Amino acid sequence: MNHKEFNQFCSTFLATTHVVQWGNSDVWKVGGKVFAIGTQSKASTPAFTFKTSDLNFEFLSHKDGYIPAPYLASRGMKWIQQTATDGELDEELRYYLSESYRIVAGGLSKKKQKELSIIAVTSAI
Repeated sequence: MNHKEFNQFCSTFLATTHVVQWGNSDVWKVGGKVFAIGTQSKASTPAFTFKTSDLNFEFLSHKDGYIPAPYLASRGMKWIQQTATDGELDEELRYYLSESYRIVAGGLSKKKQKELSIIAVTSAI
């Protein structure tokens, strides 16, 4: 997945906003809370970061193509960065981005969820 495809995919979620910050990273938010970050790795290749469940964090931390997200994971947060962006893991990335959106949206207050019309999205949490 490249940055254009990443941004197109993230834009399909309800009530999202996109900003460029933190050293030219594409940052996607729902209700003002970050759920996905597209940036460049140290090797100047695309890298995509997302929030995960505890179980997925443990699984992905040891899987090729993924690392605990620099900065975020070192502070105890359950964020993973996909570093293998050659297209082989695109389907997985779409799944994990969707889950990240669901986790973050589900953490918003019920009032905020209603305001953003995302109650149905988060009711499965």
